[in-house]
Amino acid sequence: MSDEIHTGSCLCGGIKMKISGQLRPVVACHCTQCRKQSGHYYAATNAPDEAIEIEGAEKLKWYMSSDDAKRGFCSECGSALFWKHDKDDFTSILAGCLDMPTGLKLEKHIFVADKGDYYDLTDGLPQT
Repeated sequence: MSDEIHTGSCLCGGIKMKISGQLRPVVACHCTQCRKQSGHYYAATNAPDEAIEIEGAEKLKWYMSSDDAKRGFCSECGSALFWKHDKDDFTSILAGCLDMPTGLKLEKHIFVADKGDYYDLTDGLPQT
């Protein structure tokens, strides 16, 4: 495991996180659920569950957005923070809540068939 440390928080600072180790490159998800929750699209990295420490967990609320996945957000300010599939041992972390510099790069776009009609994807990254 890398000795990298990443930190982040929600908008109000009520939830703070510390992530130990290397993060996955950022994936942009354009599915309808991500667009409706965030107002645009999700841009998320991920980390193993055991690498994530959360301060202010009492303010972290989870919404079951499907039968097998949930979305974590701050109950105070509403910041979208996490996406978690029930069967995975890792959690997706929204890249925008991480403190800079992150050192992360956008890797690809997913669910582009559901993307909003008000923007184009012109960065040349893979699209599925």
